[in-house]
Amino acid sequence: MVSRAAPPARSAFRHFETIGTRWSDNDAYGHVNNTVHYQWFDSIVNRWLIGQGLLDIGSGDPIALVVETGCRFHSPLRFPGEVELGLRVVEIGRSSVRYAIGVFATDCEPASADGYFVHVAVARADRRPVPWPDRWRTAFAAIS
Repeated sequence: MVSRAAPPARSAFRHFETIGTRWSDNDAYGHVNNTVHYQWFDSIVNRWLIGQGLLDIGSGDPIALVVETGCRFHSPLRFPGEVELGLRVVEIGRSSVRYAIGVFATDCEPASADGYFVHVAVARADRRPVPWPDRWRTAFAAIS
C-alpha cells in the first residue's frame, strides 16, 4: 500500500481568500464535486495575480498559461458553506511557477483538499515561453 502525505496545515500558506460554495457545486453524492476544486485553484491564483497588478487579462504581456495541475482530496465539503483557500509559491523557474493551494472548511484544520497549479509565462502574441519579469518574481517571492 502506498503511504499518503498528511493534509497540509493553514500555516503552510501565505495568502488566503474566502469563497462561498454554491448550490450547483454539490454533486449526486452530496458533496462538492472534484471539478469545483480546480475552479477554485484557478480563481485564487488569478485573483492574486490581478490583485498584485501583474495580470491584465485583456491586454497584458506576458500572460500565464496553466500547464499542469493536481489535487488530493481529504474530507468532503458541502453547500451551503464557505471555504478558505490558501496559496503559496513553492518553485520559481525561468518561465514557470508552481503554486501550492490548500482548501479549508471555515475554521478547520487540516486542509480538506490540497493541490498545485503550474503557470508558464508566455508572450501574448505568439504564446512562446518568456522569462518572468522582475516584478512578477518579486511578488512570487513574497508568498514563497
